[in-house]
Amino acid sequence: MIHLNVILTVKNEADIPEVKSLLGEQGRLSRAEPGCVRFEAYHSKTDPKVFILNEVWESQPHLDEHRKAHAYTTVYQPKVLPKVDRVPHPVDVIQ
Repeated sequence: MIHLNVILTVKNEADIPEVKSLLGEQGRLSRAEPGCVRFEAYHSKTDPKVFILNEVWESQPHLDEHRKAHAYTTVYQPKVLPKVDRVPHPVDVIQ
């Protein structure tokens, strides 16, 4: 399993509603992709400019395919990424 958390900070507060909507769309599309175990987008209650993506993929090839799919190439990459600072955190689950 591939576990990934991504912290997104919106650069311009006026873009927060649009980014929130786009991340909702991206999440719905991503969850339908092969190999997606979990794709959740969270909006911080303490800092409205911060969003957190929590993703779990069955394998690295599934994650690689996700980055070629509709959710990534037509929503996330062209519409979300220009409006945010992105810090990815690949993680290991502590058991």
